[in-house]
Amino acid sequence: MASPTTPTAAASGSITIGGDLTVHRLGFGAMRITGNGIWGPSRDHDEAVRTLRRAVELGVTFIDTADSYGPNVSEELIHEALYPYPQGLVIATKGGLTRTGPNQWPPDGRPQHLREALEGSMKRLCLERIDLYQFHRPDPKVPYEDSIGELKQLQAQGKIRHIGVSNVTPQQLAQAQKIVSVVSVQNRYNLGDRASEGVIDICTREGLAFLPWAPIVDTRASQINEIARLHNATPRQIALAWLLMRSPIVLPIPGTATVSHLEENIAAASVKLSQEEYDVLAQSAAH
Repeated sequence: MASPTTPTAAASGSITIGGDLTVHRLGFGAMRITGNGIWGPSRDHDEAVRTLRRAVELGVTFIDTADSYGPNVSEELIHEALYPYPQGLVIATKGGLTRTGPNQWPPDGRPQHLREALEGSMKRLCLERIDLYQFHRPDPKVPYEDSIGELKQLQAQGKIRHIGVSNVTPQQLAQAQKIVSVVSVQNRYNLGDRASEGVIDICTREGLAFLPWAPIVDTRASQINEIARLHNATPRQIALAWLLMRSPIVLPIPGTATVSHLEENIAAASVKLSQEEYDVLAQSAAH
């Protein structure tokens, strides 16, 4: 367990997803517990299991995964490490991508595939219902409304509690919202990649959770290193603290496969930037 002086995810505050899933705002992304290229078994199985268990010990109540991570490996490890799941832990997963090799992610948004993907995730995670199921990426070969419509049917059948979308434009989000009640969006977003600013603004306005994937990229900029020194923190922690300050609906999901790296990420929840520091980082990254 965490000691009274150990930073925990609780310091990040809370967010309620879909009106009934309240979680701490610093989650855990379970992509990196697989092999190289997000392909095959974990490079260190026992350390991956320890990392998942330590995440829960440190107050993480939201874990994000997908059937394509491995494929299947991430979900299998989550079940091995954490089942029976502690009360209050939300495991979100995704479907809509297939795997043909390391770092290869062909989309498959066919309704039949999504149904099979969901049922496979339910079996691996040993869950009768997925709390948050996300369509991983629009498939240009399949009408978007067909993919989202299938998730609506699966939700009506009680297999999905809430539906989220991922890698979408504002237009695709609006299209999905005409079909189902969307509760979350997962797009790439970090200090150096702000292409989804408009999507975050929509989520903030409408009360949708926004899960930034790849929340940390290049942290070598002089400004972030200077602010890190002032806070006795690492540049990675400053990058996460900036995301937490971006909007109350942002739920970062940094991933790792080691306990030490996990603990560093979780400690970011306790880093509080000033408004001036936030603005300096935002402006410097935008140029």
